[in-house]
Amino acid sequence: MATKKTAGAKSAPLDPKVADKLLDLLSTDNEFRRLFKKDPAAALAKAGHRGPPFTPPGPPSARPPVNCTTVKHIAPKSEIMAARESIKEYLTSSVSLTNPHCFEAGKIDASLRRK
Repeated sequence: MATKKTAGAKSAPLDPKVADKLLDLLSTDNEFRRLFKKDPAAALAKAGHRGPPFTPPGPPSARPPVNCTTVKHIAPKSEIMAARESIKEYLTSSVSLTNPHCFEAGKIDASLRRK
C-alpha cells in the first residue's frame, strides 16, 4: 500500500493577500486564533488559502504538524503585530511554512532570523 511522505514536505508560498488576512485575524480575532491552534489547515482555508500545505486525512488531533502552523502556545496578538512585516515576508517567500516556530509565543523573532 502506497503512502504519502510528509517528512520534509514543503509548501508553496502564501499569496500576499492571504498572508495579510491570516496576520489580521491572528492579531485581532480570538475565535480565529483558537481555530488556528486546533486546526491550522482550516484556519488557513478561512483566511483564503486554496492549496497546500499538505493536509493529511483524519481529525486535526491525529494529523502530523503542518510546518509553521502548529503551535503549543500561539504568540500574543501584540507579538504578531510587532513582527507582522517580517512574518509576511517569510510566509510569502520560497521557504514559507517550513519553520516550526513561526507563530510560537516568544520565538517569532529568533525563528525568522534563522531562515
